[in-house]
Amino acid sequence: MTRKMTNWLVAGAVFFSLLAGIAGCSSRRNPYQLPLTWRANQLKLQYDSNPQLQMVSLEGFIQHLKTDQRYTTTNNFTSQILYKEPGVFLRKAAAEPLKMVADSLAKLGLGLLVYDGYRPYAATLKMWEIVPDDRYAANPANGSGHNRGIAVDLGLYNLTTGDTLPMPTGFDDFTEKAHHNYQQLPAEVLANRATLKQVMEHFGFVALPTEWWHFYLPEPKRYPLMDVSFSTFKKLQ
Repeated sequence: MTRKMTNWLVAGAVFFSLLAGIAGCSSRRNPYQLPLTWRANQLKLQYDSNPQLQMVSLEGFIQHLKTDQRYTTTNNFTSQILYKEPGVFLRKAAAEPLKMVADSLAKLGLGLLVYDGYRPYAATLKMWEIVPDDRYAANPANGSGHNRGIAVDLGLYNLTTGDTLPMPTGFDDFTEKAHHNYQQLPAEVLANRATLKQVMEHFGFVALPTEWWHFYLPEPKRYPLMDVSFSTFKKLQ
């Protein structure tokens, strides 16, 4: 079989997998009828078609990584547990440059504190019900970079002391103070925000203007939307 024929077959398999997701969306809450990956076999087809679509657990992959997974607790803006199991995952396309971010920051004595990576589509629906404002919550009619596995929420901490570096606000603070252009802040806080933004942008991430903690890969719609469980990612690793 020629390579060209193989590529056509793989592309066709991914296409029909996505069609199956649309046809079967009654098994998932999907009010906007979006092409939605929610089965393990759909995800496996994506992996086979493009290794950069593989989902990578950041824990163990990124040195000195710390996590504060708010959505596995009630300590978040919804006051509800949105994820039934812990885990911080990103597409390989995002995990690899984030590792380079961490390696670069380590030379400055800093580490990454990650609040959230991949987010199931069901969680985005719930968030929109509570905060229907696309400055702060993704509109589920479009889906989120988090649902695509290429967005990450994070801050910084001191590798020596373990202390979290002060930032303009806490995580998920939906006020003007969280915006990147807000300047009425202490010099130390402005410097910390700038350090995070500069190193993330250097390695190809885009900053969300209204949230100092949120970064994503450009052209996010190149990556399929997902409503896949964390346990499924673990099984496919």
